[in-house]
Parts: sequence; structure tokens; C-alpha cells
Amino acid sequence: MGGHEFRRRAGRLEFAVVRDEFDLVQSLLRLPGHGPAPGVGHQVWPIPDGPLDGTQLAGVIRLAQAADEALEEGRRVLVRCYHGYNRSGLVVAQVLIRRGGSAEDAIRLIRSRRSPWALHNELFAAYLRAGLATARLLEELAE
Repeated sequence: MGGHEFRRRAGRLEFAVVRDEFDLVQSLLRLPGHGPAPGVGHQVWPIPDGPLDGTQLAGVIRLAQAADEALEEGRRVLVRCYHGYNRSGLVVAQVLIRRGGSAEDAIRLIRSRRSPWALHNELFAAYLRAGLATARLLEELAE
């Protein structure tokens, strides 16, 4: 789980460029020049860091399934967005839920390992607590 930018220990902001460190990269925001290298699996599903419609939620569900399957095969997976907190956290939490964890456990684990700021988008946390499939159905009904 990561972003397109990071801060070095000295506080300097740098771009995170992915080459071939991973077998599968999932980008929820695509920026030119940030990789991955040719031949690396790359799935792109741009979503906002805000309310998601049913189609966007369906894409998040598919990304989580693909990431889970890749992990089961022993592949290295990176899920990234701009800062690596909310959108990537939504997908990673869904993978953890698919693997048998609760939404609360997934959110707590991500915040403890990534950052207390991870999944600070309370709407995304609410989607996870309701279940993404349920949130998707509700969003589609509202449309």
C-alpha cells in the first residue's frame, strides 16, 4: 500500500517510481513516469477520494479480488493512490476482509501499519463497515 509521493527522513518530498519491485501494481490514480516497468502487471482504476458510484465500487471489488488472488499465488502486490492512505486503503482493507477479517480489524491494522491517517476518509470506512457489495447496491439504487 503506497502512494505516488513520499517524504524522506529529512522531510524532502520525492516521487515514488515503481519499476519491477512488484509483480502486480494497482493504481487508483495514474501519473505519467511513475511506472511500473514494462512486463509488470498493471491495473488502473481511477477513483476519487470521495463518494463513489456503483461502477466505481464494483471496480474496487474487482481490484481487491485480483490482489487477493495474486497474493495467494505468492506474487508481490502494490496498491497505490496519490498519498497511499484512503483509496489504496479501501482496496487493501477489502482484501483483508476477503481473507476473513472484519472491517474494524482491517481498518485498525492498516492504520497501525501504514499511518494513523490511513482511511481517514470516513465515507470509505463506512463503505467497508457496510460491506462494499451492499454499498454498491445502495449507490446504484440512489442513481
